[in-house]
Amino acid sequence: MAFDGITVAAVVSELKEKTAGTRIYKISQPEPDELLLTIKGNSTQFRILLSADATLPLVYITDENKPAPQTAPNFCMLLRKHLTNAKILSVSQPGLERIIRFDLEHLDEMGDVCQKSLIIELMGKHSNIIFIDSEDNIIDSIKHISHNVSSVREVLPGRKWFIPTQEKSDPLTATEAEFTDRIMNAHLPVAKALYTSYTGFSPIMAAELAFRAGIDADASTSSLSEESVSLYWNEFNRLIETIKSGSFAPVIVFDEDIPVEYCSVPLTIYSDKTSRNFSSISEVLIKYYKEKSIVVRIRQKSTDLRKIVTTALERNVKKLDLQRKQLEDTKKREQFKIYGELINTYGYNVPEGSKSFEALNYYTGENITIPLDPMLSPKDNAKKYFDKYGKLKRTAENLTTIIDEVAAEVEHLKSVMTALDIAVLEEDLAQIKEELIAAGYIKFKSGQKKAKITSKPFHYTSSDGYDIFVGKNNYQNDYLTFEYANGNDWWFHAKKMPGSHVILKSKGEEIPDRAYEEAAALAAYYSSGRDSDKIEIDYVQKKQIKKPAGAKPGFVVYYTNYSMVIDTPKTISLSQV
Repeated sequence: MAFDGITVAAVVSELKEKTAGTRIYKISQPEPDELLLTIKGNSTQFRILLSADATLPLVYITDENKPAPQTAPNFCMLLRKHLTNAKILSVSQPGLERIIRFDLEHLDEMGDVCQKSLIIELMGKHSNIIFIDSEDNIIDSIKHISHNVSSVREVLPGRKWFIPTQEKSDPLTATEAEFTDRIMNAHLPVAKALYTSYTGFSPIMAAELAFRAGIDADASTSSLSEESVSLYWNEFNRLIETIKSGSFAPVIVFDEDIPVEYCSVPLTIYSDKTSRNFSSISEVLIKYYKEKSIVVRIRQKSTDLRKIVTTALERNVKKLDLQRKQLEDTKKREQFKIYGELINTYGYNVPEGSKSFEALNYYTGENITIPLDPMLSPKDNAKKYFDKYGKLKRTAENLTTIIDEVAAEVEHLKSVMTALDIAVLEEDLAQIKEELIAAGYIKFKSGQKKAKITSKPFHYTSSDGYDIFVGKNNYQNDYLTFEYANGNDWWFHAKKMPGSHVILKSKGEEIPDRAYEEAAALAAYYSSGRDSDKIEIDYVQKKQIKKPAGAKPGFVVYYTNYSMVIDTPKTISLSQV
């Protein structure tokens, strides 16, 4: 969701309520295009973050502080001079524009009461924070925009501040007749017709209203009936009334644990995903962008590790395929052994210089033709076949050992790739990197400090109060299974696929079926088969699990187990400790 006018309206509604009767206590500029205002009043203190970042302009209420540079920038010093202890008179939004205006009252050097305004424009690369006087003259701005940069509007000290004109209409004053005329004559897809006609609407919000009205958002407006347009207007008008009344219901939409969208009103268009309600739009913005940035940062930081694992996996898979083909070729060795035996048995009557001879294969009772080297005697021909048999037998034995080793390496690398998919924190990646260093895929540089491992397994509580632990990687899997779990605790794992070891602590009690099912669901979710509809899960008491000598991290064997087929959950509903 873009930071659209509807989101701004929700932020303004929250700011109005929160800032009533308060003053600006402190001003800092943590980033070149960001302000942090500390607000006091009504026996409370909080902060407002104003960010004019070109890629992520934001405004929200927060309790968190941010470190500021030792020497404050000029714009920050100017605001401190005029606005420290300034009273917040009002917070407003012109129309449904992506603009928030703080009207402020302060005392000048002579002790006279003055009014000034701080304006933040949340317009992508054109975002700005502008300080103006009571006549809307610009005193200064966090970004200076000259005529060379924008021919539409200069943002410089001494210039007049105004809202750039555009062809869009104000949705807060829209009538049904005007709405119908604009939509019907747009000759555009339904959703696009709305967000290009009215300020404050993002594409997803326009698509949401179309969905609520039962209209295809991508259909052309020329194909709409009067009834469809009327339904579209009803949903549009219902949303406008929500905005005017301030009856917002902020939500974040999650795809599994990844936030994919947020809005200040419910989004019914994402019926296949999970929505989580919040009490304020500020909470939504903080959580959404914090978790979104974590996901992006983890993906970026895991790119190098993924590349290493992918390269090694591809190399080992090719090696495994080649070795299996070579092993298949050694199966003809038994034929060479039979040739040698038959030559020794019947070769006494083979004429010299023969290129072949027919003999009865006493293993099958059929006659076969045996090729011969005419330059060799029957005895030497037999020896030649026995030598070939011996060589292929030794090759088969060596290949079998190598194939087992390479197959184990392939499974190990697949498990590391699954661990990368599971990783949610940078500490998780650090532990995976340590495993790759130990396996020889990453060289440990001389003098390099070993990373401090702080990553811990997931810890959930079942509906019946039983602790369930989930390993995030192979090291944690080994730790949970062979160090943490007791003999009577239960061990779960997705059958024949990479995934986490899941430990259900028994507490020495008889565990209810629901706890088993919830532990199995976690084993399915944290496996390479998490996109499958159903997964078979093996489970057994920990005392039945063994680790072969020299086995890779996370690899275990067991010979007696139970199994259940579980519907793979799309999200985890259990409480995480």
